[in-house]
Amino acid sequence: MNIHESAVASLPPSALQGRIALVTGSTEGLGLAIAEAFALAGCAVMLNGLEAAEAIEARCADLRERAGVPVLYRRADLAEAGAVGDLVQATVAELGALDILVNNAVVRHFAPIVDFPPERWDAALAVNLSAAFHAIRLSLPGMRQRNYGRIFNMTSVYGLRGTVDRVDYITTKAALLGLTRSVALENLDFDVTCHSICPGSVLTPSTEGRVVRLMEDRNLPRAEAELAFLKGKQPGGRFVSPKSVTDLLVFLCGPIARDMTGAMLPVEAGWLAS
Repeated sequence: MNIHESAVASLPPSALQGRIALVTGSTEGLGLAIAEAFALAGCAVMLNGLEAAEAIEARCADLRERAGVPVLYRRADLAEAGAVGDLVQATVAELGALDILVNNAVVRHFAPIVDFPPERWDAALAVNLSAAFHAIRLSLPGMRQRNYGRIFNMTSVYGLRGTVDRVDYITTKAALLGLTRSVALENLDFDVTCHSICPGSVLTPSTEGRVVRLMEDRNLPRAEAELAFLKGKQPGGRFVSPKSVTDLLVFLCGPIARDMTGAMLPVEAGWLAS
C-alpha cells in the first residue's frame, strides 16, 4: 500500500466531523499519512513543513477534493519558538480552533557523540522537543476551554531503545515520553488526553532512501535490502504499515478513548518484544 493511501476503513468518514487538527512535519511520509487520515475522518487539517506554499498546494487541493474538508498549509521553521507560536495561532485563526495536535516534526543527524556537531544537537532539542513543548503549551488553553483535546507526541521505538550514532534522536524521543506523562496528568479534569506514539520502521521517503542505498552499495535485490535494513529491529522483517499508525490515532480521538491518557503506544511489529 502506498503510504498516502490512509483512509480509515474501520470508522465512518464523519468520525471526527468538525474537529480541527494540526500535524507538524506533514508534507510527506508518516506525517502526511496522519494528516490524510484525519481529513478523511472529517477533520479540517493544517499541514506544516519547510517547503514553499506553492510546492504543497497541489497536495492540499487533492486532499480537499477527496475528503471534502478544509486542508491548509503553513510553512514554519519549528527550531524557532516564535514560529511555533505563529503556527498555532494561524491554525486557530484560519480554521477556527485546534482540537488535535500531532507533534511529528523531527530532525536527525548520524554521528558518534564525540564527533557530533553541537549545532546539530541544539537543532534537535529545538525541533524534536522544545517545539512540542511550545505547541502543547499554546494549544492547551483552547482545548480546556472547549473541553476537548487530543495530543500525540510521535516518540518512536527509539524513545525506549538505544543505538549508536544517533544521540540526538534517542535523547529527544526519550524526553518526549516524560513530556507526555506530565501533560496527561495535568489535564485529568478535562477531556484532553496526551499519548506517546512509538512506531517502528515505516517505509517513508527517508527510509526508502536508505534501503535504496543498501541495494546500490551491496548490490542487493529489493527484498534482501529491506531485510538487511530491518535486521535487529522488527523481527518479522517487514515495515510497519502507515495505516496501522493512522487508524490508531483516529481511534484515540474518539469518545471511546476518553479514559486513555499518558500511554506509550508501540506500533512496531514486535520490535520491543524481541
